[in-house]
Amino acid sequence: MKQLFSLVLFLCLGISISAQDTFQKEMFVSSRGDTLQYRLLRPETMKAGEKYPLVLFLHGAGERGSDNEKQLTHGGQMWLNPVNREKYPAFVLAPQCPETGYWAYMERPKSFSPAEMPLDVPVSPIFLTLKDLLDTYLEMPQVDKSRIYIMGLSMGGMGTFDMAIRYPEVFAVAMPICGSVNPARLKAAKDVKFRIFHGDADDVVTPEGSRAAYKTLKAAGADVEYIEFPGCNHGSWTPAFNYPDFMSWLFSQKKK
Repeated sequence: MKQLFSLVLFLCLGISISAQDTFQKEMFVSSRGDTLQYRLLRPETMKAGEKYPLVLFLHGAGERGSDNEKQLTHGGQMWLNPVNREKYPAFVLAPQCPETGYWAYMERPKSFSPAEMPLDVPVSPIFLTLKDLLDTYLEMPQVDKSRIYIMGLSMGGMGTFDMAIRYPEVFAVAMPICGSVNPARLKAAKDVKFRIFHGDADDVVTPEGSRAAYKTLKAAGADVEYIEFPGCNHGSWTPAFNYPDFMSWLFSQKKK
């Protein structure tokens, strides 16, 4: 309760800790010469010999671009809450998808209905570069490879599903928010722990995709939880980020 109160107070008072000033601006260049802009938040205090979890955060379609700033619009401040930084030190990677890209897919899917979402999905160039970026951090001795988490909203929620499907051996947790996926792809991700969020009044990416994902993962024996917010439209990331045990649950998970 104290943690939740501190988070709400932090947000309501608008405490002037700027995500733009605190997250480091970085540019990754792959061995193929492809580039990806991203922001990096390191643990506030790092102790010699200790390992820290890593969170990969994927923004939505509205935050695409080349300014290396907009990807922090939704959720950026959450990581800067002083209570969160003290209790849950972590590496946070927030890459920015180029304006012409669409995270997991070559282009925006024609439909977000789960049965009509792509089934045979070649890995997109942006995701090849993203995986290369992630691998550079997985090689760092300070990163706890048993506590690698991925989350994303809307387009980033779709990307979260996709990355968990492609690399289930990497992620301890996947947290897609208002995303969608063809559920037939999800059996490959049954060893990843899922917590899925959606608003039941979402008319942009309707909740059928998240509901179908939950049912499929549950039937496959996955550890999965689905949280649906009544009356909430597409911006379900706001109640998701303020869910009472959002941080404590996330950082208590480890890869088996």
